[in-house]
Amino acid sequence: MIDHWYTLDWHIVGPALLAGLLVLATHVPLGMEVLRKGIVFIDLAIAQIAGLGVIAADALGWEPQGWGVQVAAATAALLGAALMTWLERRWPDVQEALIGALFVLASSAGILLLAGNPHGGEHLKDLLVGQILWVTDAQLLSMATLTAALLALWFGARQRLGQAGFYVVFALAVTASVQLVGVYLVFSSLIMPALAVRHASRRWQLPLAWGLGAAAYLAGLALSAVLDLPSGAVVVVAMAGLGLALARVLPSARH
Repeated sequence: MIDHWYTLDWHIVGPALLAGLLVLATHVPLGMEVLRKGIVFIDLAIAQIAGLGVIAADALGWEPQGWGVQVAAATAALLGAALMTWLERRWPDVQEALIGALFVLASSAGILLLAGNPHGGEHLKDLLVGQILWVTDAQLLSMATLTAALLALWFGARQRLGQAGFYVVFALAVTASVQLVGVYLVFSSLIMPALAVRHASRRWQLPLAWGLGAAAYLAGLALSAVLDLPSGAVVVVAMAGLGLALARVLPSARH
């Protein structure tokens, strides 16, 4: 196994790590807001709704990496965000349950659309666990541009966004990332760092969460390459393990 570390192909791992860092850039602050609001299922629901848009575009025969698929995914996510904004105003007492129901409905609709596709199982797997090891330069460039715009909007006009604005930013961030890293890594990147640092002092929460996420992506991608295991799943496990370790240290560090 030691010899495998020396043969690690950073031409593959490097772009994948960059993709993970771009995802973390927006998902860590958004995840902390999601945790504060207590609407944890929102990321899964919007990610799945964006994925439903991708599946629908594929069912129509559109080019997998074309603009049509991007527009379909973004439109689906924005419609989902608009629906969640309305549901929050209409039934705030059962908001989390309704978001969970939307996730199940979007998942079921995606499975039904893929039922007649001979490659449906493969498409579903790609949607859930992603293809982070095979990101292209074009994907990274478009993701970097969107990330810069969303971060500027979030940190520059966060107080003026309101609830509807938050859902729009969230939907756009998740739409891009779910096609890059898959639903599982989207959820992990949003929730696990935020959970791990919730006991840290407020000024350190964001840098600690970003650092945790970066370490998890680096460790997970390297281990998956060395052990020849699915990269997305290994990164999720690495993030959970590092998050638990950090969470155990932080309470005692405050005293």
